[in-house]
Amino acid sequence: MSTQAKTVAFHTLGCKLNFSETSTISRDFVQHGFEKVDYREKADIYVINTCSVTENADKEARKLIRQAKRRNPDSSVAIIGCYAQLKPNEIAGIDGVDMVLGSAEKFNIIDHLDKMAMGQDTTILNSSIDIVNDFRPSFSIGDRTRSYLKVQDGCDYTCSFCTIPLARGRSRSANITSTIKMARQVVDQGAKEIVLTGVNVGDYGKGRGETFQELLTELDKLHKVKRIRISSIEPNLLNEGIIEFCHFSNLFMPHYHIPLQSGSNKILRAMRRRYDRDLYRSRVELIRLLEPDACIGADVIVGFPGETNDDFLDTYNFIKDLDISYLHVFTFSERQDTDAINYSNHVPKGKRSERSKMLHILSDKKRRAFNERFIGSKREVLYEHIKNGLIYGHSDNYIRVKVDNESTDIINTVKPTTLQEINEGAVNGVI
Repeated sequence: MSTQAKTVAFHTLGCKLNFSETSTISRDFVQHGFEKVDYREKADIYVINTCSVTENADKEARKLIRQAKRRNPDSSVAIIGCYAQLKPNEIAGIDGVDMVLGSAEKFNIIDHLDKMAMGQDTTILNSSIDIVNDFRPSFSIGDRTRSYLKVQDGCDYTCSFCTIPLARGRSRSANITSTIKMARQVVDQGAKEIVLTGVNVGDYGKGRGETFQELLTELDKLHKVKRIRISSIEPNLLNEGIIEFCHFSNLFMPHYHIPLQSGSNKILRAMRRRYDRDLYRSRVELIRLLEPDACIGADVIVGFPGETNDDFLDTYNFIKDLDISYLHVFTFSERQDTDAINYSNHVPKGKRSERSKMLHILSDKKRRAFNERFIGSKREVLYEHIKNGLIYGHSDNYIRVKVDNESTDIINTVKPTTLQEINEGAVNGVI
């Protein structure tokens, strides 16, 4: 397939890590002469970077494939990402798919375009995840305000519900010198905020004799960047040293996302998580002691096999009494090749839905209570984009703020802003 005068469109499902990888792959296309267009436009090639954490992610991928073919029946569709690694033959059987690339091949998609000749069988390039050992650095650029910087990939944990180690392989990362070099490239592109991403970022440096905290120490010396955030970190890897370091840092923001998954020790053991609720609580309490204004988010899974009503109430009450700011709630879905799919006492889907709704309501209450604490106060806000005549950004402690400002010059700048009132999922502010 000729790569001259062709258009390409991308769509990303799932985590921030996927976004960083899609951005890197898209830049490779542009460097090879392609014109990048929006996924909602007609394109010659559509690339869908998939997730397979939940059943809905699989369904969304199928829908996106159909949409691409409706926009341009003569287009070629390539599927990459976790779903492509886990179920390549299933994806290849979907009408309209021309190529499926697994984890080892996705960064070489340009080299495989000639295999996407129309009218031929779907091309599948998928190696065993056991041989995927290389770390491929990535970062997102396009939204110049914030960049997702991939610092780690893969996971050595064996949580009973999770397919990610099957899709991404063993934990691995570049060394600190290489990572800092990549971070400087991000800053040189104009990004004012870096978000450190990975599958298990706290495991950074494993096998290299380096640690995540050592990486943070070097990142803290960067110039020109205004902010750094950690996307998500396991509670057992978020040690006191990291919390104390972030507290004294000028660049690391008072914002933590710490996966909980369950507030029941019984369910945590069944999930094969590497902590209990007491350790989790101690991490939150230390953050609150040092950073009373910090935003703390958590992931929670409802409806895990064997979760009784009492187990769920353990989780609900634990979270209700915990001084955190918001939740990301996931409904358990049976994933092929995980141990949890073979567990007994699966929770009926209707019950899972009820529990999910309860936690979503609790999350909304916690987020509103957190935001209300800061009404009338002044926070530093990085302004990011304009929508419907209003300019939106996030405070240092991750409150979504919107201001009515005629000048777009404030985009990609940090401004002290007085928070006035909660309004439709954001807080009205005045610069």
